[in-house]
Amino acid sequence: MSLAKPSVDDALSRDRAGRLRQRIYQAMELRVPGDRLGSVTSIVLFTLIALNVAAVLAESVAVLQARYAAAFKIFELVSVSIFSLEYLLRFWVCVEQPGATTERSSWSQRLRYSVTPMALIDLVAVLPFWLATFGLLGTVDMRFIRTLRLARIFKLSRHSDAMTLLLRVLRENGRNFMAALGILLIVMIITASGIHLFEHDAQPVAFGSIPAAMWWAFATLTTVGYGDVTPITTGGKVFGAVITVVSVGIVALPAGILASSFSERLRLKTQSYREMADRAYSDGVLTPLEYAELEQERRKLGLGEDLAAAILDDEQDHAAGEAPCPRCGYRENASPDEAERQAAG
Repeated sequence: MSLAKPSVDDALSRDRAGRLRQRIYQAMELRVPGDRLGSVTSIVLFTLIALNVAAVLAESVAVLQARYAAAFKIFELVSVSIFSLEYLLRFWVCVEQPGATTERSSWSQRLRYSVTPMALIDLVAVLPFWLATFGLLGTVDMRFIRTLRLARIFKLSRHSDAMTLLLRVLRENGRNFMAALGILLIVMIITASGIHLFEHDAQPVAFGSIPAAMWWAFATLTTVGYGDVTPITTGGKVFGAVITVVSVGIVALPAGILASSFSERLRLKTQSYREMADRAYSDGVLTPLEYAELEQERRKLGLGEDLAAAILDDEQDHAAGEAPCPRCGYRENASPDEAERQAAG
């Protein structure tokens, strides 16, 4: 009997550790509406990231850096300690994510997680500090290390629905963006070659070679037009005018892809909420429990209260028209055939 007790205790310990890991994963990753621990965790991390970005900006001011150097160091130590703990916890609980398979070992799943974009961002946010603390960076300029701390701003994507939506749009349309950038690169090379042909004799410094002319091509195609380099020959001016007109359409390609993808994502969110509201009103009545579920879904999808209220009003009107009259049993929006059958009955 004494041999069985340690195995039972080990099983109970592993079970407790598993429940704890699931709870931490739920609080840090799922961000379920109504989860108080998850809400507090998200608010604390969001605030800490924002304060870190503000501290990096303030520390670049010589007067503030000299006056509050000690405070900046303490704040940096506290921040890095919290971010390091966050990284280790995410590394530990990543095996609980829905996509994790039981076929791989826990450590192989964690290694796969460690090379994901968000995990790398979390690592870059803390690694320079610890490397500098233990003297592993040698004579690297500390201003460069402080600038690397701005990578923490990308951690906001975990706690911002807008940033999450943007990253999802970029990921889903990666090929389209690469195609648009490829077209922009081709047109830029053609533009630099053309202006070099017209201007290389008149302005040998600015347009003496195609690589040198690429600065003008880039500034013109992106419609920035700094004006530090401009064509002076007649052919160069005509060519520049044509390129300026063409650049409007070229630069609009990535913006159009981004805008259409955003609109489609918002449409899908609205449609998902509308379908859920339609199911809730299928019996003609919206119960408090159904309303609470709809409110939870609204927060999850990031829809505004006004839009959600308008959808619920539409569904309520639709349900009122579809529901039979309690006195006569007729439906207000019944089809002619159905009305005839109801009258015959």
